[in-house]
Amino acid sequence: MTIAVGDTLPEADLLYFGEEGPGSVTLSSLSKGRKVVIFGLPGAFTRTCDAAHVPSFIRTKDGFAEKGVDEIICVSVNDPFVMAAWGSSTGAAEAGIRMLADADGALTSAMGLSFDAPPVGLHGRCKRFALMAEDGVVKVMHLEENPGVCETSGGEALLQAI
Repeated sequence: MTIAVGDTLPEADLLYFGEEGPGSVTLSSLSKGRKVVIFGLPGAFTRTCDAAHVPSFIRTKDGFAEKGVDEIICVSVNDPFVMAAWGSSTGAAEAGIRMLADADGALTSAMGLSFDAPPVGLHGRCKRFALMAEDGVVKVMHLEENPGVCETSGGEALLQAI
């Protein structure tokens, strides 16, 4: 079943690559008592993700802060090394967007957002979405029907919805 408004975010360990090397953080520790935006996408360095999805959240970061969002988190089924490199290359890391790896796809699966696109080499990837959660409860959820499109899941659409 796909995660929806009113659902509690599932527990998951997400990976990052920091100054001390790889590490992990729980989704509950990022969301407890906080208002967070989480957006997920099929893959780092892929066309729509790189050219549209991540830049939309860089552009809208200040608007989310004005609405009380404590943090913006990008999640993808990739490894933490790729997510760190992607965060650097897109400017997301510099903008303060936390780039986290759902390396084994556990979060993606628990949210009911897994998909495969064998013709382009994507297996066990995350559908394109954006959500806002308060204290771990989903308040706004935008899910794209087509993983190659970034419209309802973009930063501007989510910002307008909250």
